[in-house]
Amino acid sequence: MSSDVTDEEKKSLTPESGFDLCGIDYFESFGRRLYFIAHYERYQDALQAKKERDRPDEYLVLYKGST
Repeated sequence: MSSDVTDEEKKSLTPESGFDLCGIDYFESFGRRLYFIAHYERYQDALQAKKERDRPDEYLVLYKGST
């Protein structure tokens, strides 16, 4: 996955605290593939939301806050 999105995209979607649920759109141009879905304060809530997404063609990533 590291070559699928840019470091700039990752930094822009890494929250200060909590967790951001993000997706990767492989049909977008490089540098615009990562998109924000939702923010959660607790890991359990973010993980549950990730599991509940009902789109088998969607690639999801959780980014942990920097603090």
